[in-house]
Amino acid sequence: MSRNPWFESVAEAERRAKRRLPAMVYGALVAGSERGRTLETNRDAFAELGFAPVVAGHKADRDLATTIMGIESSLPVLISPTGVQAVDPEGEVAVARAAANRGVIMGLSSFASRSVEDVCAANPNVLFQMYWCGSREAMSERMERARKAGARGLIATLDWSFSHGRDWGSPTIPERIDVRTALRLSPGVLARPGWLWRFARTGKLPDLTVPNMTVGDGPAPTFFGAYGEWMQTPPPTWEDVAWLREEWGGPFLLKGVARVDDARRAVDAGVTALSVSNHGGNNLDTTPAAIRLLPSVAEAVGDQVEVLLDGGVRRGGDVAKALALGARAVLVGRAYLWGLAANGQAGVENVLDVLRGGLDSAVLGLGHSGVAELSPADLHVPPGFAVALGAG
Repeated sequence: MSRNPWFESVAEAERRAKRRLPAMVYGALVAGSERGRTLETNRDAFAELGFAPVVAGHKADRDLATTIMGIESSLPVLISPTGVQAVDPEGEVAVARAAANRGVIMGLSSFASRSVEDVCAANPNVLFQMYWCGSREAMSERMERARKAGARGLIATLDWSFSHGRDWGSPTIPERIDVRTALRLSPGVLARPGWLWRFARTGKLPDLTVPNMTVGDGPAPTFFGAYGEWMQTPPPTWEDVAWLREEWGGPFLLKGVARVDDARRAVDAGVTALSVSNHGGNNLDTTPAAIRLLPSVAEAVGDQVEVLLDGGVRRGGDVAKALALGARAVLVGRAYLWGLAANGQAGVENVLDVLRGGLDSAVLGLGHSGVAELSPADLHVPPGFAVALGAG
């Protein structure tokens, strides 16, 4: 008897992803850094927040839709930009279609495995993400390419310090897949026949290139080639952030804000929105959970720019808690990656349906008619839960 492809929680999607993916691919998605403390607390901190449900007066109709930087979304949930090399043959195109089918915005990584043109063709609401990588001329060229492809906004991700080393070991990721590499990796790959068959049907293996990092008419660099350029690029200043925002000239989201003083500087730089994030625990380990940092940032600048949250969201209830503490919306990364690995495009749609169902249940139980009504009064927030960095 075949297994039902539908799953009822993100946790089940992750279990199926672990069974389906080669260990090195699964390990790359888990990521994290050093002890993995931030990776864990991003998720676990949500469980410390309790709901304050009402007993009567529930609303029969509930509105879960919102706008994010002027773009309509059926849910206060965005697809966070992540590269999905080797997860699924259709890669980000499958994710984009799933997001379009569920009416949500797609964030596309500059390190993605599929081109911005292909992804924008699959979803009309794409935010193109960039790192501060290479020369200003190269970055301008990438922005212009994304603009021509139809991207509606830009995400600038700057919170990266190239932390290395994991206590549980880092996965072996090759520079490219050739015959010799395929033979070397074959024991781990053959142990996951479902994954291998998914790629075999397309007639090609993952090439581990990043087409959106191409400059001029040159070939697409490999993931590690582009990563090396990124590491060697001098870190950006706040003047560089303002230049990016002006060069793009449209909706602009700064991702990776953890401190109140940085949030205020982001406002001064002219951003449209900012995301409270610690890069999913992949950056400086022991950084507090993103949900703990959210209230202070939202209080400081939430009346001037849109504040989003990225980190640890696994349930629709988590979405509701983030909105109650001041977020306009949340970004999800690992959650949809598990869905993609478990069941391709349908798996991503499944994850979005799980989040929708959980959010609707929370809004119903709290007695509201829509997500816009969520507030701190809907939560039990333990003393000392919120952390304000850079607020002095």
